[in-house]
Amino acid sequence: MAKINLRPLDDRVVVEPLEAEEMTAGGIVLPDAAKEKPQRGKVVACGPGKLLDSGSRGELSVKVGDEVIYGKYGGSEVEVNGEEFKILRESDILAKVVS
Repeated sequence: MAKINLRPLDDRVVVEPLEAEEMTAGGIVLPDAAKEKPQRGKVVACGPGKLLDSGSRGELSVKVGDEVIYGKYGGSEVEVNGEEFKILRESDILAKVVS
């Protein structure tokens, strides 16, 4: 897992995208241009939760280390120390991968 110096705010999480598949199920090697951007990644940092009207914080459904699937166009891409990350709102996360 990457060591980063980012602390997301509110209900945001920092996700390290997993590498795109380099080979199809049939064994065909894909060139870089044909690979889709990954929509799956590992959570590397979480914010404290959304601030509610009552003044307390809502608890996040994901935690550091979880593998998640997120929307194709959700969040913002950032580069830290030469590594790509996505900062997403918890609502941009579609599912948590359960093994």
